[in-house]
Amino acid sequence: MREEDAGWDEDVRLAVYHAFAEHGRAPTAPELADAAGGSLAVAKQALHRLADAHHLVLDDYEHVVLAHPFAARPLGFSVMGAHTLWWGGCAWDSFAIPHLVEAEPEVLVATRCPGCGQPHALVVDRAGPPEGAQVAHFLVPAARMWDDVLHTCANQRLFCCESCVDAWLAETGRPKGCVLDLVTLWRLARGWYEGRLERGYRRREPDSAIAYFAEAGLTGSFWAATAGV
Repeated sequence: MREEDAGWDEDVRLAVYHAFAEHGRAPTAPELADAAGGSLAVAKQALHRLADAHHLVLDDYEHVVLAHPFAARPLGFSVMGAHTLWWGGCAWDSFAIPHLVEAEPEVLVATRCPGCGQPHALVVDRAGPPEGAQVAHFLVPAARMWDDVLHTCANQRLFCCESCVDAWLAETGRPKGCVLDLVTLWRLARGWYEGRLERGYRRREPDSAIAYFAEAGLTGSFWAATAGV
């Protein structure tokens, strides 16, 4: 990659992430063009390279759909801070937002149990995990999370309890993945995206990801990342 392209990529990446962090939305076309020296064409080229590197996800119209932990459309979670409302990409991402956005140390995460439809609202902050009997179920193992990342995110959900997980799996005919209590989910989300709003951010390599998962209490074949996640 040319050095100039790498510079545009980082400028565009930061424009995307700061638009989501500060405004709860993807950047506008003029904002993207401004980040790429006034050229929307250069910005779109940068977006495609960033998508190829798993920094974000584009739809067929070159619109940003996901810039983890932020989503541009509803995927099952709303995350309300004191100043901003976001769509959370999944349970993992929704719990990560208050750890990443410095101005929003506490958020209200709202969702529904896929198993029974029961609504849930949890206050998530940096001090410690929220209390509750809810559990998260992750369907797709870490090594395959980017095979179809929208499918992966849509299936990292919060349930009332493990019985609701089992009922939902039986109804949908899907295999059981990994069940996390709220403490483990909070630990997973706490530092995963650290530095993502800063210049020079680098995604974790597989060995680093596996070590991070282990620190959160997640080990075994489900969390054996063979590619960047």
